[in-house]
Amino acid sequence: MIVRLGQLAGGDTSCHTAVVLGGSDRAATAVHLDFAGYEAEMPHHHHRQGQLILALHGAVTCTAADGLWIVPPTCAVWIPGGVPHSNRPTPNARLAYLFVEPGAADMPQNCCTLSISPMVREMILRLADAPTASALDDHFGRLARVLLDELTLMPESGLRLPTSAHPKIALVTGLLAATPGDWRPLGEWAKHVAMSERSFKRLMVQETGLSFGRWRRQLHLLIALRELASGASVQHVSGILGYESPTAFIVMFKKAMGTTPARYLAK
Repeated sequence: MIVRLGQLAGGDTSCHTAVVLGGSDRAATAVHLDFAGYEAEMPHHHHRQGQLILALHGAVTCTAADGLWIVPPTCAVWIPGGVPHSNRPTPNARLAYLFVEPGAADMPQNCCTLSISPMVREMILRLADAPTASALDDHFGRLARVLLDELTLMPESGLRLPTSAHPKIALVTGLLAATPGDWRPLGEWAKHVAMSERSFKRLMVQETGLSFGRWRRQLHLLIALRELASGASVQHVSGILGYESPTAFIVMFKKAMGTTPARYLAK
């Protein structure tokens, strides 16, 4: 099933028009989403089922729990049932949503990003093509079961940016997210929130689990993935992140992802 933005139910508390996803006893149900020509954010909502958001083209930013995830092609974010979250796709995004019934699979209890194999990707797309009520329902039910067995084997990819509600950390991280090309050192940011460098450094690790430098590198990586997936050039991305040259940006990206931006997006 291909669904355009505005047709899909965002969840139990969404204001979007509902699409019937049931009609069978399948352990999982999938739909396609096409965001072409739109730039909109699905507000915070939650689902009774667990939800897997798979990027087919473009990317989506998902905010949930105490973190933010950028989901580029070849990856998906897993959101357990009942967890409030919001999604912001890039204008060119094509996504697939997989809704998993409670207890149907041994999936992680926390939000996480998963690397999705080509086979699992195609199985999700095949399940999305299934009619909600069909003489082949037993067939698609078996497909869902095999898909969930494979999904539990997918490795986590680590594309998460931890967030904090602490006002001083939230102020600094919010400013960095809004102006990622700002390379002011830790000491200047500490002064900005009236703290000593040592205290701010300790608080950053306490609240996010990452040092200030590691948090900023992770922010740059996730912004780069989002922008590249939306069609931006390496030169443009390196510019908005404040790198001295595209080569310096490519070195950072390759160190983090194990390959160059062009090869990563060509997977």
